[in-house]
Amino acid sequence: MKILKLLVALLLAAQCQFVMADDNPADAIAMVEKGLAYMQKNGKDALVQEINNKTPDFINGSIYLYVRGLDGIVIAHPINPKLIGKNMLDLPDADGKYYRKEIIALAKSKGKGWVDYRYNNPVSKQIENKTTYIFRSNDVILEAGIYKGK
Repeated sequence: MKILKLLVALLLAAQCQFVMADDNPADAIAMVEKGLAYMQKNGKDALVQEINNKTPDFINGSIYLYVRGLDGIVIAHPINPKLIGKNMLDLPDADGKYYRKEIIALAKSKGKGWVDYRYNNPVSKQIENKTTYIFRSNDVILEAGIYKGK
């Protein structure tokens, strides 16, 4: 029985790695663009409500859309609602990088782009390389990231 459980665990781990390997930067960009189009049509409050209600349009496997204010406060997050209303600019990633500050700086300077950091992957339960595409629209930043493995 223990061997069977071990084999199932190994199979699941292999599947998770396969799924994560499918993460594509274009999918993160598409998720942000979908959110931007929705916000332009329906308004910021409607987008925030849809994300916080875990609407499937804004969650695609491990890629999901979230919204942060230019002050760093999380406005919408479909995976971890405990983050909503929090400003975590002074909390670094697993390697000590203040990537949230980098997100804010990039949003204010260029308006869009990628930020790399290391973060706990909720699927694999491991610290992994992650890259997040950000796009500033007025006073908010739309973000969607992908895991790149260890």
